[in-house]
Amino acid sequence: MYEQISHSLLNDILTEVKQPKGEDWQHFYTRLGANFYAIYSLFQHLYGQREDFKPQLASLVSVLSRQYAQRAPHLRLKDLEREKNHDWFMQQKLVGMALYCEGFAGNLANMKDKLAYLQELGVNLVHILPICDCPEQANDGGYAVRDFRKVDPRYGSMQDLEQLIAAMQQCDLLLTLDVVVNHTSDEHAWAINAKNGEQRYQDYYYMYPDRTVPDMFEASMPEVFPEHAPGSFTFNAETGKWVMTVFNNYQWDLNYSNPAVLIEIVDIILFWANKGVDILRLDAVAFLWKKIGSASQNEREAHLILQLLKDCCQVTAPGVIFIAEAIVAPLEIIKYFGEDAVNAKECEIAYNATFMALLWDAVATKNTVLLTNGVRDLPEKLDRATWLNYVRCHDDIGLGFSDQAIIASGFEPVSHRRFLVDYYTGQYPDSNARGFAFGVNRKTGDARISGALASLAGLETALANNDLPAIDNAILTILLLHNLIMSFGGIPLLYYGDSVGTLNNDGYLQDSSKMHDNRWVHRPTLDWDEMALRNEPGTVQQRLFSQIKQMIAIRKEISAFADLNNRELIDMVNPHLFAFHRYVQTGMHPKVVVIANFDVHPQRAALHLFKQKNLQKAEGTLIDLCSGQTVQIEDDAIILPKLTAYWLAA
Repeated sequence: MYEQISHSLLNDILTEVKQPKGEDWQHFYTRLGANFYAIYSLFQHLYGQREDFKPQLASLVSVLSRQYAQRAPHLRLKDLEREKNHDWFMQQKLVGMALYCEGFAGNLANMKDKLAYLQELGVNLVHILPICDCPEQANDGGYAVRDFRKVDPRYGSMQDLEQLIAAMQQCDLLLTLDVVVNHTSDEHAWAINAKNGEQRYQDYYYMYPDRTVPDMFEASMPEVFPEHAPGSFTFNAETGKWVMTVFNNYQWDLNYSNPAVLIEIVDIILFWANKGVDILRLDAVAFLWKKIGSASQNEREAHLILQLLKDCCQVTAPGVIFIAEAIVAPLEIIKYFGEDAVNAKECEIAYNATFMALLWDAVATKNTVLLTNGVRDLPEKLDRATWLNYVRCHDDIGLGFSDQAIIASGFEPVSHRRFLVDYYTGQYPDSNARGFAFGVNRKTGDARISGALASLAGLETALANNDLPAIDNAILTILLLHNLIMSFGGIPLLYYGDSVGTLNNDGYLQDSSKMHDNRWVHRPTLDWDEMALRNEPGTVQQRLFSQIKQMIAIRKEISAFADLNNRELIDMVNPHLFAFHRYVQTGMHPKVVVIANFDVHPQRAALHLFKQKNLQKAEGTLIDLCSGQTVQIEDDAIILPKLTAYWLAA
């Protein structure tokens, strides 16, 4: 949009900074001109009251220009290609995996040797969890960053990463890396300078000489880690000041009311974009703006900051997209795509944590009423935005579905969440799950759940008891969950080790820096001898790997699985069943019905429910696209085996 005041200011800035010219810069100036009114408006809203508004804005433009000058020709070409194919990340061809480099391969150099495994499985998007330099002990699994531009020596060097990125590009594997935008380690250079009394860097954080302001903040701020990191402020003896530390006492929250902080983060984001990263996961975005008298989460200004980050990235590296790491309620998470928009103006991708939690609810209860109600309550996403659908990740399982949805499903919220925690920690009768309660709030009784997928699904207990039927049920549960994240709509994100049934690992208890955090139980170091069992017929590893591999391959051929707001729930009379319809206009299998049975017994689904969705083949033989098997039909009803989902072509 052209607007005289903002573009007059831009002309002044470009004149003062003496920007480069030439054919290589035409795309930069086109994008800068197209985005500048939005950048100016957002920057003015956040910082317009400051006397240094204009020089700070000039500094931001300078960063965009400098990083564009450093952007490699092949990345500039990729930017142009993705601008033409702007929904490239919404097609059904993408399947991701999240992994810790150290646990998956040992280090970045060894990662190159494991790319063949990822290709064998069919994964073509890899999220390597935090690899930036962190302190040896106080690092929160890599999310307490000491240097945003340095690879942690435990994983290798920047050269190792650059070689890995080059190898991945040759294999058409996309790379996702984290940028921790909410906080730094207290050993970061900014924090050290702040400790040394430099006011410039103290202004990068929230620092106060006494408890007056911290008490005002904490009166309305919920605790993130009430067990081991209560409160939101930590006293720093070196400065004699209280520092905001929402997560852990060694993670200092950045103060985005200071524009210098935002400009630093833009520079860091573009640094990684220029390394060849395709997708940047922005960590803890819900916490970016702090406000006395509020929860200091999901504030409007946090969204404005994300819009600024997006607009700036679109100027310099428009082929790079963002993931919002915001594990919040559905009505809040949808805002991280951007409100009052058609295309995403903040982050193009967000975690579908609600769907993940609802799936685990259905596994525990064998009942899909809450799953169906919860999915129905999910707001419709923007056109150019998509979900990451996952069963497990490096984090805990939060039971964040709404009380209203629980009540509407016939349960009482407090007792139902208590049941789920008891079920997945093995405290409930007849539960085979082996998980752990995490983040227990002694005041409220709330808790979240840690544990490996296979252990939560009952495989660990079944193997220990040599219980063959229970082993079968656990395998079927794991496959059922993967089936649904593949077909629901969005990018399926597998977690490393899950495709071969990796179990809980209690080795973290021997590490003093990890032993207080039971999430490490599901952050394994893979045993590649055990991984090799995926090729040995009849093993648990082979049964899981071969079928997940097949799901991935078939998913990529089903055009209806592209994420185009093209899903419609099907109301099922049977409370053990969950079903939805996926559809597009053209392509292979443009209409597909997905139906899942969460019970441990076969269930019936009346055919007339699917005839209403123009499932033409309902009159004759039906084939499950996923397995290739003929679907059993009796008395005008589909018979679904236990713990099974079908993909039925219309």
